[in-house]
Amino acid sequence: MDPPHTTHPAIIKRLRRAGGHLASVIQMLEQGKPCLDVAQQLQAVEKAIIQAKKTLVQDHLDHCLSHMVDANGHPQPDSLDEFRQIAKYL
Repeated sequence: MDPPHTTHPAIIKRLRRAGGHLASVIQMLEQGKPCLDVAQQLQAVEKAIIQAKKTLVQDHLDHCLSHMVDANGHPQPDSLDEFRQIAKYL
């Protein structure tokens, strides 16, 4: 398991807040709140999750790109594969 990056606590905090917000959206639906209000709150949850994902991927790339080449400047196959895999989430 990789050690957590410095941004992980902020990402966790953002996702917990989004999770609580999502629970509120579910309550709104159960209570029959107007669809416009529900959609607006869902948009806020979606943006929070997208921002958390973006921060996570960018942080990973920032920290891991330095390990993508060996001492001779040759690309490391495992690192390149990992880069390709995580780049799909951008």
